[in-house]
Amino acid sequence: MDLPQLEPSLPYLADVVPSVLAAMGVTGFVTRIALPGDVHGACVMLIDGMGAELLDAFADDAPTLAELRGQTVTVGFPSTTVQGITSLGAGCRSGEHGMVGYSFRLPEVGVVNALRWRPHPWGADLLDVVPPETVQPLPTTFERASAAGISVSVVSKAIFAGGGLTRAALRGGRYVGVHGLGDLAARVRETVSTGGFCYGYHGDLDLLGHLYGPGSEAWRMELRQVDRLVESVVEALPLGGLLAVVADHGMVTVDEAQIADIDALPALFDGVDAVGGEARARHVYTAPGAQNDVLVAWRETLADRAWTVSREEAIAAGWFGERVADRVRNRIGDVVAAARGSAVLVRPSVEPVESTFVGHHGSLTSAEQTVPLLLATG
Repeated sequence: MDLPQLEPSLPYLADVVPSVLAAMGVTGFVTRIALPGDVHGACVMLIDGMGAELLDAFADDAPTLAELRGQTVTVGFPSTTVQGITSLGAGCRSGEHGMVGYSFRLPEVGVVNALRWRPHPWGADLLDVVPPETVQPLPTTFERASAAGISVSVVSKAIFAGGGLTRAALRGGRYVGVHGLGDLAARVRETVSTGGFCYGYHGDLDLLGHLYGPGSEAWRMELRQVDRLVESVVEALPLGGLLAVVADHGMVTVDEAQIADIDALPALFDGVDAVGGEARARHVYTAPGAQNDVLVAWRETLADRAWTVSREEAIAAGWFGERVADRVRNRIGDVVAAARGSAVLVRPSVEPVESTFVGHHGSLTSAEQTVPLLLATG
């Protein structure tokens, strides 16, 4: 089987914040990606869903971003927001921080939707049942920077304050809730101008990519707004200020001929206790002793629509990083299915909204894995 390998020597999304903080001279951080030195204030801004291939294809809609276009980083597996944001915030890959997908199984509660912090696909809030700080117990880069005496802010939508993913991935900074692009730009400019560090987040490009497809007119109009957002921060950078723009993943447009409704394929559920992940990166949790039979069934049924492997094979291929912690191991499916090309493994009866999306991400293709690292200095 032609199995993708994630090369450990590549620069990863997890390397960005430690490198920026090292450039600021913060104690305890080392440079993993070469950046300009003597930085006195910085922002790492994450544009959800802005893959490097998409930015290159639609550069005419984003002249500021295109002018800054340089190196790229790899996001890690699965190429989804939960994993990407946690890798950015924790400064390590999914095998260490443990946020291994959009949804994954926790022994005490079953499969959890990590964006909503509820049982998957539905159920009551789990914040008091499984606190995010116990699911992702590693100190974040923001906690470490704050302990070193740096003023740290997390600038994101007000509705995300106190949420499960925020607490798991981004804790340690002062949360600044914003309500629009202008608000986001103003708060970032303020932080950098006063010599602090902030993480900024904008998520609407990803939303429109899901709904209408990456490259659709709506998506391109949003990319133009993102370009203006970045321009407005760049033009106000003070001497010694740094802006690093990244993304948590790219996106592919679904090929309707490659849609697999896995709920309509009963053979896939023999010996299966639960299914997590998302449409391009599935975790399959099997009954005791059933892993091999389930692996064969998924591999034969999905054929060339997915790379279908055992947990052990996925770990050996480096999908979750060089190290997989013992507490994380059983969160990974006994069988892992990563979609190839433009295929999706949907569940309309369980995930009715997500199964209608035009754009998806989560797998190992370069369109999903490779994101730009755009750097601007004052």
